[in-house]
Amino acid sequence: MNKPIFLIGFMGSGKTTVGKKLANCLHMNFIDLDQRIVERIGMSIPEYFTQYGERNFRELESQILKEQQDERAVISTGGGSPCFFDNMQWILENGISIYLYLTPKALHTRLQQSNIASRPALQGLRDEALLQFIEEKLDERAPFYKQAHIHIDQINTSLDTICQSIETYAKNK
Repeated sequence: MNKPIFLIGFMGSGKTTVGKKLANCLHMNFIDLDQRIVERIGMSIPEYFTQYGERNFRELESQILKEQQDERAVISTGGGSPCFFDNMQWILENGISIYLYLTPKALHTRLQQSNIASRPALQGLRDEALLQFIEEKLDERAPFYKQAHIHIDQINTSLDTICQSIETYAKNK
C-alpha cells in the first residue's frame, strides 16, 4: 500500500484503537492526527480550543492533515476533520478513506464511559443530552463520512475483514 489510509468517523468510533491494529496488520506506521496536533501546539486540544477557538483549531488541523500525504501509514483523523474546508475531498484524492460507523446508541455508551473532559465538544453533556448531541452531529457529518471509499460497521466487522476490504479496494483502484 503506497497511499495513506485515513480512518474517519465520529468521536468514540474506535479510529485510534482500530487504526493501531490495522497498521500492524498491514505493516504500516500509525499516526494519530490529534496527537500530531498536540505535539505541534505543545498543549492539549481542549486547552487550544479554549485559548484560540474552534476556527483556529480547524485551520491547524487541516494544515497538519495535508502534511501527511506522503506518509505510508494508517492515519486516525479527528471526528470533525473531514467536515471542514476541503479536507474530505483532499482525503479522497490522497489516500484510501475508511468510515468507521457506529450507531448513536453505541457511540453514546462509549462516550459516557470515556474521559469527556478530553473532548471539547462534549463539555457538560451527559445522558439524554449527550445522545441528542451525537444524533444531531452524526446527521450533520453523515454527508462527509459517507463519501469514504470503504464503510465499516465497527461492531460487526473483524480486523481481518477490514484488512481484506482495503486490499481488495487497493487492487481494484
